[in-house]
Amino acid sequence: MNGILGKKLGMTQIFSEDGAAIPVTVIESGPCTVLQVKTIKTDGYNAIQLGFEDVKESKLKKPVRGKFKKINVTAKKFIKEVSAEDPQNYKVGQNIDLTIFSPGDYVRITGTSKGRGFQGGIKRWNWSRGPESHGSMSHRAPGSIGASAFPSRVHKGHHLPGHMGNQRVSEQNLEVVKVDKENNLLVVKGSVPGHNNSFLIIQRSQRKKSKAHKKQEQEKPEAKKETKEKKTQAGKK
Repeated sequence: MNGILGKKLGMTQIFSEDGAAIPVTVIESGPCTVLQVKTIKTDGYNAIQLGFEDVKESKLKKPVRGKFKKINVTAKKFIKEVSAEDPQNYKVGQNIDLTIFSPGDYVRITGTSKGRGFQGGIKRWNWSRGPESHGSMSHRAPGSIGASAFPSRVHKGHHLPGHMGNQRVSEQNLEVVKVDKENNLLVVKGSVPGHNNSFLIIQRSQRKKSKAHKKQEQEKPEAKKETKEKKTQAGKK
């Protein structure tokens, strides 16, 4: 299992053994329920569909309600897929907690950034402001944006005022500082996208890996070769 679902509770700071202050984000992660197991044979790829946080069935649409009744699982509010190398080891209805992570691991956290509404170019694109002295008519205005005689138009993708935030954002290589299994709390160094109580996808980082995770990968070279061969065979079919 490479990931888990969670909810951002807020930011605080903790102190290391040498007294250094570490800014951290506290995330309520798990327990998550397995809702569906996807394999290369049935779906063309390996993944596990997880559900997080109970919700009233009356708040869900009928097709979603029917899915939970079919698998006999309590209705969940947040549903996402997470990649898994060994999906055959998981069953529908099984609970997964945050013990898949340990202090020192690096994770990639995906969420929806805070919506800022319609913003000007200074806040949205870090433009420099115009003169603030008396008589200036362009303190924060965009000013000239078009090209000259050629091509006599505004280039596509030009930075302009507009809607800011409320986008899917991923923060890479965040270090896990503490894992509190009793309270289902994951403490991560740094900030994560989204407002408090927003949902997050926490996955093992592919760019930066802990020493323990590197050792595990070195011990399982044969398993990786088998999965690659299966994927190539499925692609040929």
